Amino acid sequence: MVTSRKAYEEWHARYEIDGGADTPWHKLVIKHLQPKRDLIGKRVLEIGCGLGGFSCWLASQAERPDHIVAADFAATAVQKGRAFAKEHNLGGVTWEVADVQNIAHQDATFDTVISCETIEHVPSPKRGLSELARVLRPGGRLFLTTPNYLGTLGLYRVYLRLIGRRFTEEGQPINNFLVLPLTRHWVAQTGLQLQTVSATGQYLLLPGKPPVEISSLNQPEKLMRWVAHHSLIVAEKR
Repeated sequence: MVTSRKAYEEWHARYEIDGGADTPWHKLVIKHLQPKRDLIGKRVLEIGCGLGGFSCWLASQAERPDHIVAADFAATAVQKGRAFAKEHNLGGVTWEVADVQNIAHQDATFDTVISCETIEHVPSPKRGLSELARVLRPGGRLFLTTPNYLGTLGLYRVYLRLIGRRFTEEGQPINNFLVLPLTRHWVAQTGLQLQTVSATGQYLLLPGKPPVEISSLNQPEKLMRWVAHHSLIVAEKR
């Protein structure tokens, strides 16, 4: 755990904040958020907030939450997010250092919980999901995004394993091999009721070049979501 924390502190120190919420996973979340149900007057947790760009984006919206708790494992990320929010006069955000596997909040504390690209980077994704469900209030919703390695990037990981090389996402120390059906099953096991399963991102891999997205392959969505790389699950606590 100490090694992982050091790695994430160094990882976040290299990057600047993107407050535009324009990543594929944030776009998926925004597409399915219902402001009256999930944001306005609500208490929101974003766990694994990274540098805090998405929490700051939420705080800047006209239809914003009553309060946001933005939490990340890395103190460096939290410090950068807090400074960015102060610089842009964004209030209503509390910044915390936290572990998604041991969330320091009581049961049923939040109306909406958002976790983007996080549980694949912790030792026990199932424990993290259990914690996300625990702190969610009845009637509240979880918005969870993860990579889905059923597509070409998953094949690339298999290829690396076969040739004896280790896969990492830009040097992150933990990179669990998640696939959408399994993640969906784990969310259902927490007792949350699944409402939406969506995904985007069909990539062509070329030697020596960044992955190239072929957006036309995202359709039909109900079929292609199972092999798209960026997945979203929305689930409600009854």
